[in-house]
Amino acid sequence: MARRQRGPGRTSAVLLASIGLVVGLGGPALAAGGDGVPSGGGGDNPSADQLRRERAWVRLGDLKFGAEPYEAVQSAAADAAGKADCEISTTAATNLVLSPTWPEVAGSGDSPSPMTLSRYDDQTSLADPEQRDDGLFFNPGVGIWQLDSAGLGANETAATAIDSVGAAGKMAPYIVGKYCSARNGGATAAEARAAAWKDWHACDEGACESIYQRLEADGVVKDSTVDRYGGAEMRTCTYEGAEYDCLYVDPSKAQGEDAWTSPDFGPAPVPDPFYVFTYSESGTDYEVRYWLKSDSGADTDVSASRELGVNARTKLTWAAESGLCDTTTGAGTC
Repeated sequence: MARRQRGPGRTSAVLLASIGLVVGLGGPALAAGGDGVPSGGGGDNPSADQLRRERAWVRLGDLKFGAEPYEAVQSAAADAAGKADCEISTTAATNLVLSPTWPEVAGSGDSPSPMTLSRYDDQTSLADPEQRDDGLFFNPGVGIWQLDSAGLGANETAATAIDSVGAAGKMAPYIVGKYCSARNGGATAAEARAAAWKDWHACDEGACESIYQRLEADGVVKDSTVDRYGGAEMRTCTYEGAEYDCLYVDPSKAQGEDAWTSPDFGPAPVPDPFYVFTYSESGTDYEVRYWLKSDSGADTDVSASRELGVNARTKLTWAAESGLCDTTTGAGTC
């Protein structure tokens, strides 16, 4: 979300959650949080991609998709097809862009929720090192396309990844571009589709091709109950004397497929409701996820910040806070 005014630099103490460095013949040296509390660290979870593959196959029946997100995908796909350097129709481009979404986040065939937060990565580096509440957790994959800070979501925030209109505008030219590159390199249409979906592990074993063929045959059922943000709400917030556009993300309000909100869906916690906005400090932009104590049950507000472009599993900074006001609802310190 856009920052409307630059605020002053932070003065609160931060806790650093970062990947340890290997020292000599020893194991990873865990970075210290406040008062030297180890905060963990690490890279990808080896079992996470396998879970994605195992859950990729989508139940037979109608494929539903939010009406507003669908219009955004169709519009972005039409634009991408019109600018493509290979032959591809608007319908084919739309289906190409849609195909990874159900295998990634909606195995039931229900509408993929733009609010979806990944539940497979449970590394300690993603959790509050002070352990103030289990729901203070930075889920790294976000949205219909599960844009992850380790890859396609490195320069996105949870807000921009949840926004299905903005995300579609980025994913359509990217996916169509990869398809055309493969076609122009001599690949068959099916091979080019597989190349276009290479970033999504749920597509590794053919689940996305199956969805593509179902879309070609039967199309999609538009679901008017799923909006642009999938149940997340745009708000206006003030923080450190500046005003921000912020998105309020409450998993209990998810629209569409909400299996991911069940505590036993995956090894990672369901996060407590949080605000997300983009914060700038000394010329560097950060994604900030901010939990009010009234939402988390912790004894203080807590923020987690990720420098844009950095994998959340590698480095997060956590801080005890007290300065955010949701001016839309009056929640927080107003």
